[in-house]
Amino acid sequence: MSERDLRQRKSVSREGEKMTENAKSNRTTSTFKSTAGLFSKVFLGLIALIFAALLYNREALLQTVTSKGQKQIYLSADETKRDAVVDAFKYAWSAYERDAMGDDNYHPISKKGTNLTDAGGIGYTVVDTLDTIQLMGLNSEYTRARKWIANSLSFNRDGKYNTHEVTVRVLGGLLSAYHLSGGDTLYLERAKELADRLMPAFNTPFRLPTTEVNLAMRTPIEDPNNVVTTAEIASIQLELRYLSHLLENDEYWDNAENVMKIIKKAMLPSGLTSIFMGSESGQFLTSQIRLGYRGDAYYEYLLKQYLQTAQTEPVYREIYESTMTAVHKHLLKKSAEKNFTYAIELVPNVGRRGHITWNPEHKQDHLVCFIGGSLMLGATTSGATVSQVSVPPRDEELTEDARRDWKTGMALIETCMDLYKGTATGLAPQIVHFRHAGDREQPNSGNRDWYIKGARPAHRKPPYDARYMLRPEMIESLFLAYRLTGDEKYRQYGWDIFQSIEKHTRVETGGYATILNVDDVNSKLEDRMETFFSSETLKYLFLLFSNSNVIPLDKYVFNTEAHPLPMFIPHTKRTWSTSS
Repeated sequence: MSERDLRQRKSVSREGEKMTENAKSNRTTSTFKSTAGLFSKVFLGLIALIFAALLYNREALLQTVTSKGQKQIYLSADETKRDAVVDAFKYAWSAYERDAMGDDNYHPISKKGTNLTDAGGIGYTVVDTLDTIQLMGLNSEYTRARKWIANSLSFNRDGKYNTHEVTVRVLGGLLSAYHLSGGDTLYLERAKELADRLMPAFNTPFRLPTTEVNLAMRTPIEDPNNVVTTAEIASIQLELRYLSHLLENDEYWDNAENVMKIIKKAMLPSGLTSIFMGSESGQFLTSQIRLGYRGDAYYEYLLKQYLQTAQTEPVYREIYESTMTAVHKHLLKKSAEKNFTYAIELVPNVGRRGHITWNPEHKQDHLVCFIGGSLMLGATTSGATVSQVSVPPRDEELTEDARRDWKTGMALIETCMDLYKGTATGLAPQIVHFRHAGDREQPNSGNRDWYIKGARPAHRKPPYDARYMLRPEMIESLFLAYRLTGDEKYRQYGWDIFQSIEKHTRVETGGYATILNVDDVNSKLEDRMETFFSSETLKYLFLLFSNSNVIPLDKYVFNTEAHPLPMFIPHTKRTWSTSS
């Protein structure tokens, strides 16, 4: 129900009450008693509703509506903050459109664009950003972007392209645009063409896709060491499955699902996965285990594959739940001073006779900040004991493991927010290390439980770890946390981050750029505006301040580049089970 519908309903209700009041004197005593009893029940019901709202501190609760017997919570938009995000997007997009329209990458300081290869662009920025333009209702910008896709977009590029990145950014963007446009066939046709050019990447012994593919020649680019990255091969599934569903062609789905079968079969005894696999062995290689770089999206897509098909594939729920238990057992720690929950990495050490020990490294990169919101979403879906949980959920509505995940998710969000609050700019660094017993470095980091390794005085060149690249992971978690709790603090967290982005990364001539040192308010900027800034960061900020009917969580799943794809039930029943 829209806010206008709500006002109309309230107006009708008030008119009805006035008519009832005028007719009272002409009614019999029994009718009066019946009416009084009815109003008494309504009054008591209203009191109960108000008490429940206060009890659960749902500051943004406007009304409770009923849909198919299920309670839904409507969270209103913060129009002022939402519109400020739209203005920021327009500032970024207009600069790109002015200087580099159609180019894959944008460099706002030098006001120019570049492409991924010398062969030419493939619409990296345009397609990746298109659904943000659609959601924000920017009609003029949308018309020009669609025209460019119709007339200028080409995938016939004789160069090396990353299979994963092209899938999640371009294929995912086209599929999302197709859905949000109401079925504009331009996007579906281009999506099919691109997917067909990507399919040769799966022509390997175990059908694990190669890291790169030549789009023009439709040939895979073999890695000289026969290595693939776990996060990359395990986070192309949402896009290929949805395309299969639209076209009723199982080829894309079968290739995507086969990857998950190989990963499940090769799972390490810990229940976790290392960040590299052998493309010719189908086995995990001796390499780090982590939730961050090269590992993140694997953990992200376990839950999302289960949700995408309306929870009709229990195999993904089972893998997700067992994996989250392993994550709690092996990868989560508490900081020494403030008891923050954080993620470690496990680094293998191969001893004599090939015996492997796993040594903890108390290092967390910004990519890990997605997991807080993901755990909360998983708790209220995979771990729900009722058809629809409350907002926020009650303990009895969640399984024991789901209650654990919910608490951990909230705790990890607070940890990641401390990474923002604890810097001079209010922006989080790319990588931090947490202080712990036996840490030899232990630099002077004030009252922080963490530090930026290799940090130097402001006048010296900062380490790579000190930068903020306009990353979206924290905003994604805040968006999910707000939708699942209704707690206004998550909106405030997002607003604080947005204001810091505006203050420290905005380029005077247009666009935004990476800041090289988050602990220096006068830090230099790097001449690059990542596509995920307009595709993810600003989109999640927009959704954070929009009402809850905009891309509702019970109808959509986001790919790892924040492209919303609709949930669906497959045309044919998928037969893969955990025993396969």
